[in-house]
Amino acid sequence: MDNTAEVREFLMSRRAKVTPERAGLPAGTNRRVPGLRRSEVAVLAGVSVEYYTKLERGAIAGASGAVLESLARALQLSDVERAHLYDLARAADGIPTSGRRRRPSGQEAPPRESLQWTLDAITGAVAVVRNQAQDLVAANRLGRAFYSPVIGDGGRLPNLARFQFLDPAAKDFYPEWDRFAQMCVANLRTLAGRDPQHRGIQDLVGELSTQSETFRRLWAAHDVRVHGSGTKRFHHPEVGALELAYEELEFTGDEGLALVVYSAQPGSPSAERLQLLASLVAPPVPAA
Repeated sequence: MDNTAEVREFLMSRRAKVTPERAGLPAGTNRRVPGLRRSEVAVLAGVSVEYYTKLERGAIAGASGAVLESLARALQLSDVERAHLYDLARAADGIPTSGRRRRPSGQEAPPRESLQWTLDAITGAVAVVRNQAQDLVAANRLGRAFYSPVIGDGGRLPNLARFQFLDPAAKDFYPEWDRFAQMCVANLRTLAGRDPQHRGIQDLVGELSTQSETFRRLWAAHDVRVHGSGTKRFHHPEVGALELAYEELEFTGDEGLALVVYSAQPGSPSAERLQLLASLVAPPVPAA
């Protein structure tokens, strides 16, 4: 992905979202642009119009931390958007976002056997591991049962973003499909900012951009987010409606991998249905 274009479009999209009223400026008349003018952002950030214009054209390499902080405040960036701006600036300066050595694309190590043991020890919740390119790389028994509409008959762990945008079954599995689509793209945009040279992400974005008009529209919005935690709704063909809380944890020893655990509120209908799904795939009890 072109870092210059990424910086330009991100700053322009954030500027368009801040109205003069939100920034404490007089709105005036005959405004030709949505949101703030470049000159107004420059004033709010305490830089010259010429310098801000240079930054918005994508020439962010060499920008100091103080300048980036001023831009974040002027554009009223969220914590995630601010982190994304710093990621773009680091990429422009050729600085990796992590001190750990990155494996060349296509040489990701397979999941450790002990990682699968850990997942299998989680029996009352859905537990899966995904990489930056949104591939599911490991799952516990309940995770495979839960994602059976995504996995299909082949049994091979799938790519969540491809399922979201290219498989018609996604709109049945995700009752809030539009919300899921926005979250998926915004999370992928964040990961792309952290590692702009990741070949798997580049290929995935290219593929989805050519095959999904919705993906193209959402990708062009330049929204960013992180999963973190929250609640999601699903409709599983075996047990019906599920409302599950999720927690996402990044691995310290395996850069790019994240553990996602879905659980249900104890005593809720979703907990009963999740328990039913677990019983459907439980291993047989050996005879005495």
